[in-house]
Amino acid sequence: MACAVLSLIFGIRSHGWKEGWYDGASIAFAVLLVVTVTSCSDYHQSLQFIALNEEKRNIPVQVVRGGRRLKISIFELLVGDLVVLNIGDQVPADGLFVEGHSLSIDESSMTGESEQVHVDQKRPFLLSGCKVEDGFGTMLVTGVGVNTEWGQLMAAISDDNAEETPLQVRLNGVATFVGKVGLVVAVLVLIILIIFYFVGHKSGANNSGKFKAGETSASDAVNSVVDAFAIAVTIIVVAVPEGLPLAVTLTLAYSMKKMMVDRALVRRLSACETMGGATAICSDKTGTLTLNQMTVVKAWVAGEFRSPVDDLRSAGNEVLSLLLEGLAQNSIGSVYIPQDSDKEPEVTGSPTEKAVLNWGLKIGMDFQSVKSLSKVLHVETFNSTKKRAGVAVRVASTGKVHAHWKGAAEILLHECDTMLTVDNSQVSIEESSRNDLLRTIELMAAESLRCIAFAYREVLEEEVPKSDELLEEWKIPESHLCLIALVGIKDPCRPGVPDAVALCQAAGIKVRMVTGDNIITAKAIAVECGILQDGVAVEGATFRAYTDEERKRELPMISVMARSSPSDKLLMVKSLREMGHVVAVTGDGTNDAPALHEADIGLAMGIQGTEVAKDSSDIIILDDRFSSVVKVVRWGRSVYSNIQKFIQFQLTVNVAALTINFVAAVSSGDVPLTAVQLLWVNLIMDTLGALALATEPPTDDLMCKPPIHRNDPLISYVMWRNILGQALYQVIVLLTLQFRGKELMKLHGPNADGISGTVIFNSFVLCQLFNEVNARKPEKWNIFEGFFNNTLFMAVLVITLVLQIIIVEFLNKFASTVQLNWQQWLICIFIGFMSWPIGLLLKLIPVSRKQRTNTDCIREA
Repeated sequence: MACAVLSLIFGIRSHGWKEGWYDGASIAFAVLLVVTVTSCSDYHQSLQFIALNEEKRNIPVQVVRGGRRLKISIFELLVGDLVVLNIGDQVPADGLFVEGHSLSIDESSMTGESEQVHVDQKRPFLLSGCKVEDGFGTMLVTGVGVNTEWGQLMAAISDDNAEETPLQVRLNGVATFVGKVGLVVAVLVLIILIIFYFVGHKSGANNSGKFKAGETSASDAVNSVVDAFAIAVTIIVVAVPEGLPLAVTLTLAYSMKKMMVDRALVRRLSACETMGGATAICSDKTGTLTLNQMTVVKAWVAGEFRSPVDDLRSAGNEVLSLLLEGLAQNSIGSVYIPQDSDKEPEVTGSPTEKAVLNWGLKIGMDFQSVKSLSKVLHVETFNSTKKRAGVAVRVASTGKVHAHWKGAAEILLHECDTMLTVDNSQVSIEESSRNDLLRTIELMAAESLRCIAFAYREVLEEEVPKSDELLEEWKIPESHLCLIALVGIKDPCRPGVPDAVALCQAAGIKVRMVTGDNIITAKAIAVECGILQDGVAVEGATFRAYTDEERKRELPMISVMARSSPSDKLLMVKSLREMGHVVAVTGDGTNDAPALHEADIGLAMGIQGTEVAKDSSDIIILDDRFSSVVKVVRWGRSVYSNIQKFIQFQLTVNVAALTINFVAAVSSGDVPLTAVQLLWVNLIMDTLGALALATEPPTDDLMCKPPIHRNDPLISYVMWRNILGQALYQVIVLLTLQFRGKELMKLHGPNADGISGTVIFNSFVLCQLFNEVNARKPEKWNIFEGFFNNTLFMAVLVITLVLQIIIVEFLNKFASTVQLNWQQWLICIFIGFMSWPIGLLLKLIPVSRKQRTNTDCIREA
């Protein structure tokens, strides 16, 4: 802008208002245009980030309205709502405790205290923004939005969207280096132009002629120096690739927007590009690899298999009563019976809870009636470590206390000494009977069924604490149990998962299943999904017992880890990262948070995931599907690929423009590309070029390449070949036009220099336009593959071409360029068009490059 002001002042002084304002105004206009377009683009991206942040805050909340549980958005929550809280939930509003058991809250986000706070009738206050660490309960909402403590805190701060991703940091380094080279070239050009002017080797600005001591006016001399300064400044403007950060912002914002369509919400920008380098995915089974639509398909009750599963006619009343008591009371799910008798009952809860409660309804359970027959004394909620849940109830009619347990069948069977029979009697479980039961469990597991056991025991009155304080600390007896039933729950493999797993394996990504299920069930599902082909399956306890050396030796072969605890999952992630892998982990529970946080990319499940898991993740998979995880990998690779395309395109322009102006300045004291022309090239190169290449959609061939290694160079050998080849072609052709153009085109007369300069300018721009198409496919022969499906890219090309014609006409009026005839336009188009065959010829040049494999990564580490 300083250059524009000086050019304007001296231009008016030399030529008056009528003609002197052209150059200065043109430079100022070009600068303002570049700044405006870039600012508008940045503003548009910031609006997209704001919209995505709103989506992050949109937490689903379970409320009770009109006696039925509903899932609503946190934005729809009202004062007076009853909110259901479970482990891992975020408290969505300020409120009061109504009922619940063992409810422990982490209030560190509000108070800074790490100690968990126990909430009950004596301390009923709940603050929004806090996390449920244990137990469950119901709260009455007393304040929402900015009327809560958390809302006031969040209103006082704003989201920081200025996060720099690793790729942006690397690109800033490239931009700085190229900018320094440009600065050196610009200073050299400035010195050479000034020396050449004052020694009489080149003409001055505005046709003022060559410098003659004592004859040339001071204003002409100053104008000529300002002109040289303008060219030097413009070289710096072109050399500094400010389009690189813009291209990253564009491609990240575009990818984030499209990933939302593919059901993935990006919480951390860096995860977009990191996912492109993933070499290992540790996936949950339930809901991710399977449909999460569970139904009880096998039932063993009171010593007999039931076929169909709801046929319990032969079971005694006491067996049925105990089973229904355990199903209804030892559950955090609920059943709503609509007033319209034609409608099906509405069952809510986790998929396992829903499967069990639906089975209970089939065998005649009246949920509310069964719950009213006994009073809950204490609850131990399910967690991934114990793999079971328990409840102690006092039966209203007899006053007896029953402890009910449900959980992983083989674990609970270990605690059972007796089992119920059809005649309501209890018989001890002998060794042979235990083996028969274990075989039953294994048969269910072999059919990919999740096996759940139900057991109970009577608790002596003296074992039950008398005060509420002691009752809260009480551990429900979990040994010497009596087995009531075993059920097999079917959760089918998701359609498309085997194909998605095969795609990952072809892309050099090892998929591992990490599940809390029985090893036989896990292996059956893994085979069905295509995960367990040549690998092995181990249990968490086995993996935990390995030494560090054994773990690193065995881990490459492990495809399935069953009966794993959250700490086993964390250990696997740490071990893989130590071995040089880029690890992506899926998780949904509160206990998955450490593994999600430790992984390079944490992927939380949007439907089944707790708020704690989501807060620890980088990306939320909104539909819980494994195929969506694979789509995230494609987008991650696409981000890196698009940035590389733009770098190739921009550096070609930089190298060509700098070389042409430097060689011309050194040899003749004149430059073929003026300040205004270079600023225009800068606009189409940085802004429109970034828009076209940064928004290329991902292609299937991205998944046929190995993962991007952390230390892979940003500019590959293939890119250097294309950059230097295209730049060399442009330099040779345009310098030929600069020095021999008038002779070759047989130009004579006063407009010869103007026509030659206009042909050079048009040819240079059209070379970039055609090379932009080349940059779409740096390695492929068919550069038009998918071209006509990308309407944005075609629109950018057409807009750039139209604007080029307009700018030439605009400059014609100001005498910076000259009107061309159709033959001269054909020369420009031919020179630009030749960029395509040059690009194809360059692909014949072999490039020696080594593809890294996972083994290479491990060996390097």
